[in-house]
Amino acid sequence: MLKTLLISVCLGAAAGVLVVANSPAQTRRVVLITTDEAKRPPVAPLTFRAGVSRGPEIQLLSPKPSEKSVVSPVHLQLKFAGHGGAQIDENSFRLLDVADPAVDLTDRVKEFAKPTGIDVPEAEIPPGTYTIRAEIKDDDGRVGVLTFNLNVVKQ
Repeated sequence: MLKTLLISVCLGAAAGVLVVANSPAQTRRVVLITTDEAKRPPVAPLTFRAGVSRGPEIQLLSPKPSEKSVVSPVHLQLKFAGHGGAQIDENSFRLLDVADPAVDLTDRVKEFAKPTGIDVPEAEIPPGTYTIRAEIKDDDGRVGVLTFNLNVVKQ
């Protein structure tokens, strides 16, 4: 069953392994989403409401939002940008698999987080549609959120 990759305000579930490259010569695998977690049902679509203050921006760079589906391993890259002179608090970064119940993926990718964004070169994820929610705060305490769907298909 093929679904599309969307930038939206909702997420799905699946199982995955994250390949972590600390240096060109050293690679280890990290489970991003387990097989059991992948079986959880998706949640109802989330809604978005603009706030009075402008929190940090999160932009999905990879996979490109125009890609309808992707093959594992997936290059996951997010860009963070503060507004009004506020700096990004990289320690506030959270990554969630929004399903029922949600799974906090933050510890699985925390080492890839920097004030400028997150760059996971090879995230192995089984076929399925996933809803991922990224959150970051700035040093003024304002929150930025991006929720997107990721459709992974068999090669």
